[in-house]
Amino acid sequence: MSRFEDQSVIVTGAGSGFGAAIAKRFASEGARVVVSDIDQDSGARVASEINADGGTARFIPADVSCEAEVQALMEGTCAAQERIDVLVNNAGYSHRQNLTWKITVEEFDAVFAVNVRGVFLGVKYAVPVMIEQGGGAIINIASIGAVAPRPGVTPYNATKGAVLTMTKGLALEVARHNIRVNAVNPVAADTGFMKKATGLDELSDELRASLISTIPRGRMAEPRDIAAAVTFLASEDADFLTGTSINVDGGRSI
Repeated sequence: MSRFEDQSVIVTGAGSGFGAAIAKRFASEGARVVVSDIDQDSGARVASEINADGGTARFIPADVSCEAEVQALMEGTCAAQERIDVLVNNAGYSHRQNLTWKITVEEFDAVFAVNVRGVFLGVKYAVPVMIEQGGGAIINIASIGAVAPRPGVTPYNATKGAVLTMTKGLALEVARHNIRVNAVNPVAADTGFMKKATGLDELSDELRASLISTIPRGRMAEPRDIAAAVTFLASEDADFLTGTSINVDGGRSI
């Protein structure tokens, strides 16, 4: 039997990059996956790809910074799939790389709205469901920048530090309800998210080499690396892990 046979899994920000890989990995291991994204076209496409490959997925759009939309996401999942076994808070946003004092208040507020408020809202509406059904697992996607920051993305890094603190605090609050809460800290990857953060259509060879030079394993992260860590943390193999985080960083934080 597959590790997640018939389990109900929500992945936010699943229309591309890490989220798409995470959703597809869960589906390949038997889960019924709710693909959620603010971008309806990309989210619907990922759900269709999963179904075409023999998995089970549905798309429910949501802006994770909007309480009403997150509430609708959780209620829609329960209406269609009756439960929420796993919630992956993956949706994220970054301001353009810049020195902290040159970042606008609007950029600062936007990154906190998605990366911190979004995790809070997911938890707010998923945890009561998990308590009632007798347990569950929550995995928050943070960043290696939370523990080993790079310059130019300080507010973004601060949001991910908040995610790690929320992960630990929530783990203490829900452990008695058989709910585990963990996080994953990815290093830089060549995804659309990175391109938006840098403002580049494609990463230059020079920038790519600069990033890789700080990673002992000699390459950037790939979405499959993050998906492997997330599915491990959601599985029974990680039954005794809660309130912790895995650095999927090729050794950059050493």
